[in-house]
This record gives sequence, structure tokens and C-alpha cells, in this order.
Amino acid sequence: MSRVDLAELDFFSPEVQECPFSVYQQLQDEAPVWQMPGTNVFVVTRYNDIREIIRDPARFSSSFSALLNAGSSNEDVNAIYEQGYEMVETLLTQDPPRHRVYRNLVNKVFSNKRIEGMRGDIQAIADQLISEWIDDGEVDLLNRLCVPLPIYVIADQLGVPRSELALLKKWSDASTSRLGRLADEDQQIQNAKDIVEFQHYFADLIDRMRDHPEDNIISDLANNTIDEGRLLTKPEALGMIQQILVAGNETSTNAIAGGVVLLIENPEEQAKLRANPDLIPTAVEEILRLETPTSGMWRRATQDTEIDGVAIPEGSFLMVRFAAGNRDESVFPCAGAMQVDRENADNHMAFGQGTHFCLGAQLARTELQVAMTTLLRRTDNWALVEGKNSLKHHPNVLLRGLMDLHISFDKVA
Repeated sequence: MSRVDLAELDFFSPEVQECPFSVYQQLQDEAPVWQMPGTNVFVVTRYNDIREIIRDPARFSSSFSALLNAGSSNEDVNAIYEQGYEMVETLLTQDPPRHRVYRNLVNKVFSNKRIEGMRGDIQAIADQLISEWIDDGEVDLLNRLCVPLPIYVIADQLGVPRSELALLKKWSDASTSRLGRLADEDQQIQNAKDIVEFQHYFADLIDRMRDHPEDNIISDLANNTIDEGRLLTKPEALGMIQQILVAGNETSTNAIAGGVVLLIENPEEQAKLRANPDLIPTAVEEILRLETPTSGMWRRATQDTEIDGVAIPEGSFLMVRFAAGNRDESVFPCAGAMQVDRENADNHMAFGQGTHFCLGAQLARTELQVAMTTLLRRTDNWALVEGKNSLKHHPNVLLRGLMDLHISFDKVA
């Protein structure tokens, strides 16, 4: 994409969101803290500016639920949501110190030690999924590995049967679509139906876990207490479950699929990995840097302030664009190029930083390491199948993920 007139730029248009990287570069060069014309929204694209914002919750609040919960102009959508539960601030849109109250309830579930203990189970799921199609020579990789691997893992942790894969994916997709704010009216109606269905399913499960506790996340949220001894309300518990479901699968799905495409498009880097599997952890960080499944996140200015010399009035919203910061040439030389041995690849902000560092970061890393290691070990000669790949991404302001991925391959003897 050639240089654009920033006075006319529609940053959140589907066209820009599908192919944003030249726009990111232009904004970094010309207006790294850029106010969208006619709005109180500032788009921030340089690494150090983003880092400053997300590490300063006193000036830049995560309480942006007004953007997510704004009533739709479609009365049918609002009527559907009224059949469900109120959406309250817990993890994503809560600030310290209150954020810590909710975070502490689930920190142990996603501790590095516990995730590492799950590696064998994740490996078994990956091998099982790949064995189902490895003799075919061609596969819809998105739906036969990238989607089910993290969904199976998070289903096990939530205490939901794996047979509910389709439902979990449907509910997760509805949540991400709503979060992304680009759905048309028909999709908004379907999202509302799916989210309310999700709420009632898990509200019933919470009741069952309170009567008969088990060893899973839902049972923990149903029975652990906060605020000097009270149980979570249904809206609190449902809000946390919804965020865990999305964070527990979308990042991994999108990173695995995007990583495979990157390795197909960069055969020399793929060859390095095949020759030296010890590079897999670094390659995973490089994939996360380049793909950045969570492209950006909102913050709200709590006071009149400034970033990089640009005045930010109190009440303004900031879109901190992690995907742009991860391609900042001042931090990552040759930032658009894949280097599976890049020394500072793990300096990326794909999981954010500070208070809201992604709860499921280590789980996503482990799933991506296992998926890439197993694919490289069991298959070779990857290629995109002609006529079956649009390589387009779901329309979404915050999350970036491929809509399709079909590859051909050879089975490794």
C-alpha cells in the first residue's frame, strides 16, 4: 500500500486492517501518536510509547468497557442481550488494585510450573490430531490442528467435555467478533445469541460445580471467595470465563496458523529450524512478534497528559498498536523480515506488558512450541494449496487471525 493522506485515513477500515503494515510504518514515521480525524481516539504505534502507556495504569486506564458494552443501535441485538447476564469489569477492563483481586483467582492455574506440567498432555493432543490426517498429503490445517489443539486444552482446564468443541469455538468467535467492533448487523444479532447461549450454559455449570466441586477452573471460580468471604457473582464469574476462553484459544490458533504461513514464505528460515530444532523457542517468539495475534488494545486517559509531545485530553481513548510496535525498526532491525534466531525476538509485546500481561501467555507459547515442533518432525515439503487459500483475516480491530489455511505436505518416514 502506498503512502496515504492521514487526514483521510480510516484506520479501522477492513482494507487497512487486512494489510496494515505500510500504514504502521507511515504512522511511525510521520505521526506516531496520531489522532483519528474527528474523534477522541489516538493511535499509538512506536514501541517505547506503547510500553510507557501500558505500564502506567494511573494515567492510562484499562477501564474501557464503555466501548465494548455500548448499546447497539439495533433494538433486536439489545433485546437478546437482555436475556443474558450483565457484563461487568473483571480482568481485561479492570485497573489495579481491583484487577489483582480477580487475577489472583486464576494465576495458579496458568503458572509456568503448571503449564510445563501440561506439556505432555498438549503433545499427546497434537500427535492425535496430526495422526488423523497425516496420510492424506493435504489438510485444512486451520480446522484440523490450529483450532482444535488449543480448544481441547482449554476445554480440559475449564472442565468442559471435548465433545463441546464446536460450541466452545462458536462462543469464542462470537466474543472476539463483538470485541472487534467490525461486525455487521446480522453478525451482531448472531453474536448476541451465541454470547447469551454461552452465559446460560456456564451459569448452569457454575451451579453444578457449587453443588459438586471438581478440579477445574469453573469449579475454582464457582467456589473461591473474594472481598472477605463472598462468592463471585454470576456476572463476575461469567466475565472471567469468557475472557479465559478467548485468551486460551484465539491467540494460539492464530499464531500457529500464521507461523506455518511465515515458514512456508521463508523456506530458508524453515530449513534452519529443521536443521536445528533447539531454535524452536526463539522461532516461536519471532512468530509471535510478526503475527501479534492481539494486534492492539484500548486504554483511556484518566487525566490531561501527553505522549511523545502530543497532548492527550482526559477521557480520550488510545489504541496501543502492539503489532506496530513489534515492527518498530528502532527495536527490531529489519523488522519485517523473519529471523528464527533473532536475538531479541522475546522483547515483543504480543502479550502486552505490565499489569495486564496476558494471563495465558505461557500456555500459548507452549502450545505453539509443541505444534511447530511436531509439524516439523512429522511432515515436510509444506506448500499452500492453490485455489483454497484467501490468506485473508477475520475483520477485527483487536485480534488478527487467518480465515483459512490449506496446506499440502509429505509425511516424514
